[in-house]
Amino acid sequence: MNGNTVRLIASLAAMEALRHTPAGIPVIEFTLSHASQQMEAGSMRQVEFDMPAKAAGEMAARIARLSPGCKVEAQGFLNRRHRMSRQLVLHVTNIELI
Repeated sequence: MNGNTVRLIASLAAMEALRHTPAGIPVIEFTLSHASQQMEAGSMRQVEFDMPAKAAGEMAARIARLSPGCKVEAQGFLNRRHRMSRQLVLHVTNIELI
């Protein structure tokens, strides 16, 4: 089943330091902040939220070079923070500055 794809335009709200796994893979965790108006049931609705996100490999290194506050389009998939967690995290597989 491949139905887990997210595309989000947001601001880079916060970013932790780039770290490396024991295998040497770069990983970064960060927060995306989104605000927009969306149509729902015939009415405009204000939508605002922060989304925890993470990236690995070359994508993590690219994100580490970005500045907080920059506007981006992030693409990726959702997964639990860890095996026993119920909290979702966006795993970013592509990011572009807007």
